[in-house]
Amino acid sequence: MAEQKWPDRLWLVRHGQSAGNVARDAAEAASLPTIDIAERDMDVPLSELGRRQALALGAWFGQLPSAERPSVVLASPYLRAMQSAQLLLEGAGMAENELTLRHDERLREKEFGLTDRLTKAGIALRYPELAAQRAHVGKFYFRPPGGESWCDVILRLRSVLEMVVREYRRERVLVVGHQVIVNCFRYLLERLDERQILDIDRLADVPNCSVTSYRFDPAQGRQGKLVLDQVNFVAPLAEAHAPITSEPDAPVAAKP
Repeated sequence: MAEQKWPDRLWLVRHGQSAGNVARDAAEAASLPTIDIAERDMDVPLSELGRRQALALGAWFGQLPSAERPSVVLASPYLRAMQSAQLLLEGAGMAENELTLRHDERLREKEFGLTDRLTKAGIALRYPELAAQRAHVGKFYFRPPGGESWCDVILRLRSVLEMVVREYRRERVLVVGHQVIVNCFRYLLERLDERQILDIDRLADVPNCSVTSYRFDPAQGRQGKLVLDQVNFVAPLAEAHAPITSEPDAPVAAKP
């Protein structure tokens, strides 16, 4: 058999609940056009509940045998993701010098461009032509001015996977990112098409601090491959009595 090119395990984790999630939820509930938050999107921190969620998930990882815990952690450089990764390691009782920890800008949130800090109602009110274009083209291909489509995110994640194959074969890799990052990795790893990944996206939001995981199976394919193991696994949060949340990520930017 050819040399294994994939890691032994790959976990995809969405960050804990953030202040942006809370603000977006409040704005949508009140049918407001804008999301009331001052920070840049990359500077939005975890909420107090988000911190509890990250610690709870970390405790679950800490219960795994040492030979089955993550050996590599790759995190988005956005504050809510970095905080989630740090608290996860703290909850697991894992020191940073025990593993490889990298912050990678390619794992950042999808960029919303002109639609930053706008709810769906706000986009329809301020940019009705963009709302109509998005409805016609679909979210997979639609790129807001100054922002990204799902295809743009997928393009940068292809290079992340190339790095993982090159540098972390046979390792146990944990990725801490965002909802779109989790779904776009699934698109690549499971070789989905536009309809399949959007069906998954419509079915439910990715819960905060949930785990979607893959395990290397040498019997699959010509040279073995990563096989889906768990999807949106939230049992660690339930066991720790940390409320499970799944608000969409908020498109936020600095207030003028």
